[in-house]
Amino acid sequence: MQKRAIRAFAVSMFVLILAALTPLTVFAAPASQENTASSLDTNPYSPAYQHSYRHGAVPTTSQQAKIKAYQQAHSSSTPAVSANTLSYGGGIDGIGVTSGKEKVYLVFWGTQWGTQSTDSSGNLTFSNDSAGAAPRLQNMFKGLGTGNELWSGVMTQYCDGSGVTAGATSCSSSTAHVGYPTGGAFSGVWYDNSGAEPSTASGNQLANEAIKAAGHFSNTTAASNRYAQYVILSATGTNPDGWRTGGFCAWHDYNGDTTLSGGAASSPYGDIAFTNMPYVLDAGSSCGQNFVNSGSAGTLDGFTMVEGHEYSETITDQNPAGGWTSSSSGQENADECAWISSGQGASANVTMGNGTYTMQSTWSNDTNRCDISHPIVGGGTTTNDFSISASPTSLSIAPGGSGTSTISTAVTSGSAGTISLSASVSPSGPTASLSPTSVTAGSSSTLTVSVGSSVATGNYTVSVTGTEGSATHSTSVTVTVTSTSGGGITNGGFETGSLSGWTSAGTTSVSTTVHSGSYSARVGSTSPTNGDSSISQTFTVPSGNTHLTFWYRVYCPDTLTYDWATATLKDNTSGTTSTALAKTCNTNGTWVQVSATVTAGHSYTLKLISHDDNYAGDATYTYYDDVVLS
Repeated sequence: MQKRAIRAFAVSMFVLILAALTPLTVFAAPASQENTASSLDTNPYSPAYQHSYRHGAVPTTSQQAKIKAYQQAHSSSTPAVSANTLSYGGGIDGIGVTSGKEKVYLVFWGTQWGTQSTDSSGNLTFSNDSAGAAPRLQNMFKGLGTGNELWSGVMTQYCDGSGVTAGATSCSSSTAHVGYPTGGAFSGVWYDNSGAEPSTASGNQLANEAIKAAGHFSNTTAASNRYAQYVILSATGTNPDGWRTGGFCAWHDYNGDTTLSGGAASSPYGDIAFTNMPYVLDAGSSCGQNFVNSGSAGTLDGFTMVEGHEYSETITDQNPAGGWTSSSSGQENADECAWISSGQGASANVTMGNGTYTMQSTWSNDTNRCDISHPIVGGGTTTNDFSISASPTSLSIAPGGSGTSTISTAVTSGSAGTISLSASVSPSGPTASLSPTSVTAGSSSTLTVSVGSSVATGNYTVSVTGTEGSATHSTSVTVTVTSTSGGGITNGGFETGSLSGWTSAGTTSVSTTVHSGSYSARVGSTSPTNGDSSISQTFTVPSGNTHLTFWYRVYCPDTLTYDWATATLKDNTSGTTSTALAKTCNTNGTWVQVSATVTAGHSYTLKLISHDDNYAGDATYTYYDDVVLS
């Protein structure tokens, strides 16, 4: 055992010494830093070794040093500069590159992301993403192709189609080139919180999640997925495809790859390109944190560099390896330029129309080097297109009340044109109106949903459709009409603009800080109060209802020892009392939903409480909204 330990130690030291003597810029363009001609599939330190579906895998910085050390130890000569040249793979299923308008869909997979909210720019945010990686990536894809950024120009030199022969290393002007993402590549975002992501999701499971996302976004034909890619983003603490021990930060593939772990994933919607994007901040500097920027400015460097790496490889090799790769190493355009820290091709901040993002360079055949910018290649015109979204996406309204949702639009290609808006309700009952009924792409409209006093309780869907020229997109808002008679909650959404139906104690009021609609209840005060403030209501659960839900948002700058929000639910029929909301104290500004099981026909008393110890400077208060039986 001791001999084996010594031998293992000696081998490890040999690899580490080689790594220390080796420049980190293993994929840089200069001849002194070229890769050997051996494929990374045969390098035991490569993330793709025995996992050939990991196309374009970004090795961690430490793993890259091991890859380089092994290559040098097993190389008998230095390859020519041409070893980096990319050549066309002939396409798979007729697909080589994204030779059209890029459509990037971000999928935040699993309940591990926590509670979803929306920021002022319309980006999804999550309670378990305090670093802000989610809005950063949404903004990055919105920024691509804006502000005259030319990082995207590097990829436009590559092409596909019948006019390109397999093995070609350049493209004629008449071929279909990778498109420039005018107006942004962002096409949609989805929080799939239908369940937790598997603790170590396989490649096949990741592919199936991408297929599920295609269905969610109504991309249900091969044509609708021809220029699309789905980024499967995993939350902190998860381990998709064993990335934390696999020596990589991300990779991409498509569902038809038979080498996927678990086998190729079958899609009814044509070929689906997708990326496995772990929460790379968990790996710190090994996956790019502070690679370009220092301090807090560089916390998310790794997210934009790593995802930019995979995006650039997907659009140049959409169905791997039918696009552009090195015939000698099998590497893709971004692989050849990963982790360059200085000199030609060094990673850098790229300015876009909505901010600056840290990106890595990618390989350019026509300059024979790694470039961070390049003139746009290829002709053609770009038609105007847009996206549309609603916030909030659900409203709870009592008969006689109303609620509002903001309908936001954004330019996705071309320029900002006029979008005509219309709204419909299914099934009929509530009425919906928009103000204004037309907007310039990038602007918003207010959707108002009104519920008459005779509208039946239940769920309704309001569909808002926008039309600009030949482009049409829709978004929807779910409306829950609550009960006011025959038992049930009265004024559960506080849309009467008062606390009618509720019994108040201490300091209470209505507020315009809402989860949905126009009003909520504020229990407590912005000034210190002493003890419990509360609102309560006694009700009978109607037939067919089994759950009580409500939303709360606490502002508690003190500690749980002294201040808190809490809620109790007393079953008056059985004489038992339960804690619906355990004592909680935070200042994260997040709306959180609480759910409790109830029994039809039973009488209950719900008490919503905010406790403050009357200490100057740390007043605690809590908003409550959307109290619903279902």
